[in-house]
Amino acid sequence: MSQAAPHAPGPKTPRAHGPESVWASSGTLFAGVMMLVSGVLGVLEGIAGIANNEVYLLSNELTGTYVYEFDTTAWGWIHLILGVLVAVTGFGLLKGRGWARKAGIVLASLYVIAHFMWLPYQPVWAIVGIALGVFVIWSLCTDRTRYIA
Repeated sequence: MSQAAPHAPGPKTPRAHGPESVWASSGTLFAGVMMLVSGVLGVLEGIAGIANNEVYLLSNELTGTYVYEFDTTAWGWIHLILGVLVAVTGFGLLKGRGWARKAGIVLASLYVIAHFMWLPYQPVWAIVGIALGVFVIWSLCTDRTRYIA
């Protein structure tokens, strides 16, 4: 009687916690890419705002007096610093770093808040940024397959 060889253990498989884990783990990859790209775009927006103070004009005729109205140079620095942090965190997510998930949730939250405050300057891009930020937060909070500690 031939004895079957024991099943050789394969590479470690991540533990899944439900049907949404496939969406969440795919979402985490997407979140990392989006954070990296959004961070680079934020850096470029920041540089544009710092270099030319009138690149983003807030028309008081269209929006009235805006409560969160800052000088565009200040917005440039906000976008530059936040963009660098978001890009580095997105790179950390793509490398599978555990710290990047927690930092990603915090930075995506700040990203959503900043884009809400940025609505009068670039309404379409701000709404897209808010939607992407919410998706990033969701995917990082629900994906437990790569970051089980």
